[in-house]
Amino acid sequence: MIDIGLSKMALIGVVALIVVGPEKLPRVARTVGTLLGKAQRYVADVKSEVNRSMELDELRKMKDTVESAARDVEQTIHTSASDFERELNDAADTANATNSAYLSGSQSSVVPTYRNPGKNWRLKRGAMPQWYKSRAGVRTKAQSGAARVARYRPQKFH
Repeated sequence: MIDIGLSKMALIGVVALIVVGPEKLPRVARTVGTLLGKAQRYVADVKSEVNRSMELDELRKMKDTVESAARDVEQTIHTSASDFERELNDAADTANATNSAYLSGSQSSVVPTYRNPGKNWRLKRGAMPQWYKSRAGVRTKAQSGAARVARYRPQKFH
């Protein structure tokens, strides 16, 4: 940077006093001070912008590495799943071959496969049919006490 000592500053002050004059020197000094302040703020803004762009570049690099690692993990999981599926199919083929060889020797019946019963286990099935409940007046939905009072309150005659 520029090396400005006390003697150089005094020399600049004396020259400014002679050139500008004592009446205008305070106004010129204020103007120079504000211009120097603006220049310092501008330099600080430029530095912060450069730092932000460097951090952004680092974040982009980090994002790229994380995405590539995720792709690698996904690919390894996919390959291991396909290998497992292939091994499972091979094992099922060998089991079917062994069953068919065993059955052809002793008896010639087919091994039954599992069949889904077709029930929806999420639905609760009651013992009483819905049409009977509605005809007999059985409550099928929960109702609060206030709602029950409001429903069965006697009607006022007009």
